[in-house]
Amino acid sequence: MADTPADLDAWVVDLANALGIDPSDVPTTTLLDLTRDVAHGITRPAGPVSTYLVGVAVARGASLDDAVATAQRLVKERTS
Repeated sequence: MADTPADLDAWVVDLANALGIDPSDVPTTTLLDLTRDVAHGITRPAGPVSTYLVGVAVARGASLDDAVATAQRLVKERTS
């Protein structure tokens, strides 16, 4: 199995399409950055769980920017 940006892009397109989501609506870089920050700042398993929680918040009406900022703020508070 390869591990390249092209593989990630192909996966996002395939999964987004399978879920009925426009792949261009997937903020891959933002989500990866958040996952990295949480995984390194809190604990590795918290990374994907936090990304999921941000997704739930967005689905319930929060803006992506606000939800990500909240998560990043909590990481900073916990690591300061």
